[in-house]
Amino acid sequence: MPKPKEGEPAPDFTAVSLRRGKFRLYDVIKENKYTVLYFYPKDFTFGCTKEACSFRDYYTQIKKLGAEVIGISLDDTETHKEFAEKHNLPFDLIYDEGGKISEAYGVLKSMFGKKFASRVTFILNSEGKILKIFNKVNAAEHGKEIVDYLSALS
Repeated sequence: MPKPKEGEPAPDFTAVSLRRGKFRLYDVIKENKYTVLYFYPKDFTFGCTKEACSFRDYYTQIKKLGAEVIGISLDDTETHKEFAEKHNLPFDLIYDEGGKISEAYGVLKSMFGKKFASRVTFILNSEGKILKIFNKVNAAEHGKEIVDYLSALS
């Protein structure tokens, strides 16, 4: 499936999340000025841990700018729970069962018969419009990059 583009509506989805149980994207985006939807390959891997911790470290600033952070990978809820607890992640993680969400966003990859999400971040406004897509992500600095982008919008 082709990746949605900046200026287009974000594909809506319903999934299981760590913090909310049943999660519907368009319900959550209405609660915030912005939603940071970040896709990542796998819990507990080096780059994904750096990225999640970067979002954790900048989470207070991101919230002050009116945004919520949502992480999405094909890891199940139990793995997300362990990952979030180990690294004190204050934001929600979504279980992308079968890669359907990643496919809708054009970020689903496959290697050696295993599916995973590419490291891509989408910034959405409260109407669900995609404002920005980060295709090239420096995992360790991504939280600051998001704060800088959101600050420029204000």
